[in-house]
This record gives sequence, C-alpha cells and structure tokens, in this order.
Amino acid sequence: MVLQELTNKAISLLKQLIETQSFSSEEEQTAWHIEAWFKNYDIAYKRTQNNVWAINKYFDESKPTLLLNSHHDTVKPNSAYTKDPLKAIVEDGKLFGLGSNDAGGCLVSLIATFTHFYNHKDLKYNLVIVASAEEESSGPNGLNSMLSIIPKVDVAIVGEPTLMNLAVAEKGLVVFDAIIEGTPSHAAHPNDNNAIYKSIDALQWFKDFKFEKGSKALGDVKLTVTQINAGSQHNVVPGHVDLVIDVRVNDAYSNAEIAEVLQDKAPVTSITPRSLRLNSSSIPMEHDLVKAGIEMGRTTYGSPTLSDQAVLSCPSLKLGPGDSTRSHSADEFIYINEIEEGITIYVELLNRVIV
Repeated sequence: MVLQELTNKAISLLKQLIETQSFSSEEEQTAWHIEAWFKNYDIAYKRTQNNVWAINKYFDESKPTLLLNSHHDTVKPNSAYTKDPLKAIVEDGKLFGLGSNDAGGCLVSLIATFTHFYNHKDLKYNLVIVASAEEESSGPNGLNSMLSIIPKVDVAIVGEPTLMNLAVAEKGLVVFDAIIEGTPSHAAHPNDNNAIYKSIDALQWFKDFKFEKGSKALGDVKLTVTQINAGSQHNVVPGHVDLVIDVRVNDAYSNAEIAEVLQDKAPVTSITPRSLRLNSSSIPMEHDLVKAGIEMGRTTYGSPTLSDQAVLSCPSLKLGPGDSTRSHSADEFIYINEIEEGITIYVELLNRVIV
C-alpha cells in the first residue's frame, strides 16, 4: 500500500469524523465511518458497542501483541467557537473542527499505520487496533471494556496529541469528595462550629500539603480543590461544606496509597475517592519502542493529562500528532502536515521495532 495514498485517505476520513457528531456515548455514526474504512481495505474487523477493532492478518498467538489505540468520541464544543465545530474547514494548512486534534488526527494516523502493516508476514509483534469510545467521559463502554475481549496486550501505543514526542509516563487521576461537618444554626445566634469557617483551615491544608515522593518522569503529585458547595439561604449556617479534590498521581504512588494518605491526614470529616481505577502509567526507557523513538530524534517527557493509558496495566507509550494545548479549546484544529508527519513517524517507528 502506497503510504501517500493512505495518508490522503486518512485525512479524508478525519474530515468525515469531524462532520459526524460523536459526543461520548453517542459514537454510533463515527463507528460506521471507521467500519467503512476497514471494509474498503478488506480488513477483518469487529465492533463491540461503539468500539471498532481488528487484528493483523497473520496474527500469531506465540508472539507478543502491540495495541494501537485512540478514540473517536469528543467533548461537546464550548461557547467560544467562532467556526462551526461540526464542519471540517481547511485554512492556511490547518484542519479545523471538533475532535480534529483530540484525537481524530491520532486515530486516523494509527488506522493508516495499521492498514499499512495489516498484510505483512513475519512481524515480530502482533498488531491490534482499537478505535475506542467514551474516552472523554471515562465511561464504562470504552477501551476498559475491551481488554477482556481483544487478545492479551503486551505493550501499547495510545494516540493522543504529543507533537509526535514520546510521553513515556502519564499521571493518574483520583477525584475525591470531602465533607466538613459543623453545627447548623440560625445565622442570628452564636455558633462556634460553623462548617464554612472550618473549611478555611481545611482549604489552606489542601493548598499547602505535599506528597513526599516525587517522580523523575512526572514530578510531584498535584492536588487541587476544584469545587466547593455549602449553604441554602442567607440566614442559615449550613451543617456541612462539600469539597471536590482533583489529584493527579505520579508513578511513585498507587491510587490506593493516595487515598490512604488523604483519609489519614486531611482535616475533614470524611474524604472518599470516586474511583481508584485511573492509574498512572509508563513504559521503561529501555523498551524497544522508546529506544527507537529516541534514535529517530523524538524527545521524551512525562504527561500531566489523562488518557486511555490509565486503564491499561501493560507498558504504554503516548504518542500522536497534534498539540495537547489545543484540546478542548475553541476552534480546535490540527495541521495537515502534522497528520502526514504522524503517519510517517508511526510507520518508521514500527519498521524499527516489529519488522
């Protein structure tokens, strides 16, 4: 398959995906477009809910398996858009549209790469591709639901916009709900147990608290209070203050360890994690994928943003065209030449590792 032809077709597929609404849990129609690609190239595929997946033609159970994954769902467009978010618009080398950068460019580049290698014999790794759903919402029917269905994965490339540099580690996420209890009362009467006043010291504690263990790749754990709620009317002292705390976890801690520390130390009545499943992830620097990428001149870094890497237990590398700072922004775009470069780099990387 001529790579330039695949690249042109991949860009056309991305335009179709942009112009097809695919908010998380509403990806039925974009899944159809992805199915059509596989049908067009005579690739045997399966669809599980809105996840579309395939294995390479000469899959061999005796070999390790490399997962190629990116997602076709999007967030909803914000109110600051000046262009139609569901219209694929090309201007000055930029392809505008919702999901163009996060993560449509990555997805179509990985699909093209998988297609390029699909008919290759005697690969060192099997290939599995999953065009997954519900990444943006961390929903139950996304990549996490596929891990018991697809072949066992030994290593993964997760397509997210990294400017085609190697995100060799990614922070995990734990969201906590905390409660500070006090004594409810009429505002006209004395109250030495005002939950709102008690929250002042608690907020300062969260602001100042540092987890002890840092990470070479991911730095420190980042803890941020992101929501606060209390009270119902002006003349009533509320009985409690509710906080939401967002914790971005480095690879020095498990999510369970983070929860144990905060439940032991935080000056609140209770603090409860919503989920412990979105763990930090990484790939050894000595892995062949990383070494090959470095040989190709790609830089390595630790990523603060969450992706479907969080549901994988195997080593995983985040790598893709586009720039993470454009994700979820108004008038989202990806450069056309970023997609062209992305496919070229993906193919060269795999040529060095699996051929």
